[in-house]
Amino acid sequence: MARFRTRARQVGGALAAPWRALRDRWRAWSRWRRALLVLALAAAVPVAALGSLFVAIRLHYTGEPAPEARTRGRDAVWLGHAWVDGRKTDADVAALVRRLAGTGVHDLYVHTGPLEHDGSLPPSAHPAARWFTGAVHAALPEIRLQGWLGDEVKPEKDALDLDDAPTRDRVTASARQVLDLGFDGVHFDMEPIRPGTAGWLTLLDQVHPVTAARGARLSVAAPQIDPVPGLHTAGILLSGHGKWWDRAYFAETARRVDQIAVMTYDSSMPTEPLFGGYAALQTELALEATPPDVDLLMGLPFFWDDKWGHWGDAETVSAAVRGVRLGLSREDPERRNFGVALYVDFAATPEHWAAYRRGWVEV
Repeated sequence: MARFRTRARQVGGALAAPWRALRDRWRAWSRWRRALLVLALAAAVPVAALGSLFVAIRLHYTGEPAPEARTRGRDAVWLGHAWVDGRKTDADVAALVRRLAGTGVHDLYVHTGPLEHDGSLPPSAHPAARWFTGAVHAALPEIRLQGWLGDEVKPEKDALDLDDAPTRDRVTASARQVLDLGFDGVHFDMEPIRPGTAGWLTLLDQVHPVTAARGARLSVAAPQIDPVPGLHTAGILLSGHGKWWDRAYFAETARRVDQIAVMTYDSSMPTEPLFGGYAALQTELALEATPPDVDLLMGLPFFWDDKWGHWGDAETVSAAVRGVRLGLSREDPERRNFGVALYVDFAATPEHWAAYRRGWVEV
């Protein structure tokens, strides 16, 4: 995203006007034409079934949220790598303190990797990590810091092999390394893990005792849950990409960790009501699958993009928050171990933060 914006600013002269015209024509497409495009391209299920699914998703966005469906003070933010590579200063920490004041944020997932493809974590990847944990612990003692570790995963990518025992051992050593830097937990974001991958569950079984022995947390970022049972299988067969997890695999993951954050964005929903309904549905499915003693967080899109898979004017913070509130209201409005997770700090705008506060904190 940042590289794209930098490059776009460099484009000028004769290219600027045609680019703006093309952009304006694209954005002029009606939302319903976008919906038809989704229906035409999504071959995983019959078009008639997809039409029924869209209607069902839209209905999830109806009604009014319960008053108690609001922040529990267990929210989180994903923070970019600049916080641990030397680019940030004490002034940035002070600005972060001001930004988080009066919110429900309790956890910060700080990008401390990425892991090497063999599972190791070179110290050169995070030269300022110890400074960061010390500075934030001093300024925000109530905030929990989690070292965010991730990589791409086989078989879709020629990268981390979770079914390889030595690789899992190196990932476990990397988790210990993060805790030694002063983090209060380890946050795994490894993608794309296909449901049924035994090595992922084995890794969590291996790392959880390590974090528990330190009094630290183990958390993970998780894909969305099948909106239709079996859709993940059809998606893999047709595209080679595993976008969703089935409900059973999500549950198997959730019961092995202390906290699970669902990446609810990049939904392919073409309108705000459909995206809000999708967020509500995902919230309900995740609540059903997550043990009550595990923290469940629903990811919100704190960034702008406009492409296939993520319509920028549909995937808004306001729609996401209202959808999450509706899903929580229907499924378990009294649940305490619940929050939202904001992705990502370096792409967030004041409008994103204002919509989060207005729709989730101040209601």
